[in-house]
Amino acid sequence: MTSTVDVTVLADLLRRAAKAEILPRFRRLGQGDVRAKSEATDLVTEADEQAERMIKAEAQRLWPSALFLGEESVAAEPDLLYGLEDADLAIVVDPVDGTFNFASGIPAFGVMASVVSAGETVAGIIYDPMGDDWVMAEKGGGAWLRRPDGEAQRLAVADPVALDQMVGMASTGYLPQEKRAEILGNLAKVRFLTNYRCAAQEYRTFAGGHVHYLMYNKLMPWDHLAGTLISQEAGAYAARFDGSPYQPHHLDGGLLIAPDKASWNVLRREVFTV
Repeated sequence: MTSTVDVTVLADLLRRAAKAEILPRFRRLGQGDVRAKSEATDLVTEADEQAERMIKAEAQRLWPSALFLGEESVAAEPDLLYGLEDADLAIVVDPVDGTFNFASGIPAFGVMASVVSAGETVAGIIYDPMGDDWVMAEKGGGAWLRRPDGEAQRLAVADPVALDQMVGMASTGYLPQEKRAEILGNLAKVRFLTNYRCAAQEYRTFAGGHVHYLMYNKLMPWDHLAGTLISQEAGAYAARFDGSPYQPHHLDGGLLIAPDKASWNVLRREVFTV
């Protein structure tokens, strides 16, 4: 148990919401079930809203003292976001991460939740509805792939490699316009660059040891708190671009994650020159 939130109960809640509200709508969204928010590629679907509604209702019943911070709740009431820094206990949820993929019928999306206690991320969960398993971590307890039958496998990040052998993922769409071309050019120095348009699946891939770096510029807590903690518990080094630790209330400053500090420094110096 972390603080007063039992993460196994929270993990099961994400799974139940996915089975009740998300999977039945996958490739079955009707007219009017998908809407744009800030831009054409920033989408919300009926699955996002109904899954968050279910998770929120149950979370508030189970943990009434916790601040509930969901992506869609904040979209409707933006000031909620600024309560996270001062909350004694908070549950942060992304009901469907990778909504663009979900709405496009691409099976690369996930359900994420984190637990924040006194300004520190203490637990993170990423549930994959298609694979029916979780990647999860509690601070100090390692990162684990867990399945509903009780099977568990400890996760570890990839071994460090030279820059020209690194394979990884970078979200370049939110980089400053004046820097984007420079960084895209710098990425020719690595072996391979990809992007799933789904932080949930990118963090799972990284924590499982399959890629060597992740980079994000836009920081919203529901997108990155769970995955950063899971990555760190799997052995990674994570920091904002200025080298400072990433904390739950941070909304800018970028985020770079690598297998170790030496790899982080090389990537920051040679590639991500923001």
